[in-house]
Amino acid sequence: MKLKKTISIILVVLLMFSFAACGGGDDKVTAVKFASGGSSGTYYAFCSGIAPILKDKTGIEVTVEATGASKANLQLIETGEVDLAIVQNDVMSYAANGVDLFATEGKLTKFSAVAAIYAEVCQIVANPKAGITSVADLKGKKVSVGDAGSGVEFNAKQILEAYDITFDDIAKQNLSFADSAEALKNGQIDAFFCTAGAPTTAIMDLATTNEIAVLSIDDAHAKILMDKYPYYTQYEIPADTYDGIPAAMTVAVKATIVASNDLSEDAVYNITKTLFEAKDEIIVAHAKGKEIDTKYAVEGIDVAFHPGAEKYFKEIGAK
Repeated sequence: MKLKKTISIILVVLLMFSFAACGGGDDKVTAVKFASGGSSGTYYAFCSGIAPILKDKTGIEVTVEATGASKANLQLIETGEVDLAIVQNDVMSYAANGVDLFATEGKLTKFSAVAAIYAEVCQIVANPKAGITSVADLKGKKVSVGDAGSGVEFNAKQILEAYDITFDDIAKQNLSFADSAEALKNGQIDAFFCTAGAPTTAIMDLATTNEIAVLSIDDAHAKILMDKYPYYTQYEIPADTYDGIPAAMTVAVKATIVASNDLSEDAVYNITKTLFEAKDEIIVAHAKGKEIDTKYAVEGIDVAFHPGAEKYFKEIGAK
C-alpha cells in the first residue's frame, strides 16, 4: 500500500513538473535580434541607444544589427532571422498589402506593429553650385535615391512624381546615406534623398565640411503628394538643424517598430511598456526619444498591432 502511495506521489510530482514546463518556463524570451539600418543612419543610432535600456528594464538581451533598412528588415522578420525591426510606416503598409515595393513577392504575414516612434523626414540635400534651389531643379541632375528597393527610393519616386519628374528624367544612383554624402562631397552626384530622423549623422558631417542646401517641398506639391499618399505629413526641419542651414518645409513618414508574430506577448508587452515608461532615459540615449508619445504611436498605423503592444495601449487607454 505504501509503495503504491509513494508511486502515486512521484507521478503527481512528475506531472506537475510537466505542466510547469508546458506553461512557458522554457519559452521565456532572453534575447532578441533587432534589425535597424545603415550604421550612419538614425535607425542604427536610435536602436543602439535603446538596446541597453530595454535589457535593463526587461532582462532581454537586445542585439542591434546594421541592415539595408525598412524593406530588408521586414524580409528578415519574414524569414525568422530577426525578432524586432524599425521600419517606415509606408513600407510596412506596402508589405502587409503586397503592393509597391512588395508587388513581386506578395504580402508578408509574419510581422505586427509595435509602435510608431518618431518622424522620418524626407530630406533632399543638394549642392547649390549645381544650380539646384528647388525639387524641380533636380531634372537632368545626378541624384542618389537611396539603396535599391529601399523605402527611401520609393519616397524619392513619389516626391519627384508630384513635380512631374520620373527616374528617367534624372541620372539615378542608388547609394546609402553615407555613400551619398561622400559622393556629393566629391562632386560625383548633385543631390541625394535621405529619409531619416533629422538631424541625420551623414548630413551633419557633410554640412560641417561642404556648402549644402536642404530643399523644401512647397505647400502645393506637398498637397499633391499627400492627397495620393496619405501616410505623408508636412514637417518643418528647423533652422540650424544642420550647421548654418535655414529652415526647410518638407514631408515625413513614421519610424515604426515592428515585431515577429512569433515573439511572445509578454516580451512585446514589456518592450512596449519600456519604450514609453523609460522615455526620460531614452532621451538621454538619443534625442529622438523626445518624440515618443502614446497618441503618435498608434495614429496612422494601418497594420495590426502585436497582441503584446495591443495589451499595453489598451491598458493605458491609448486604444
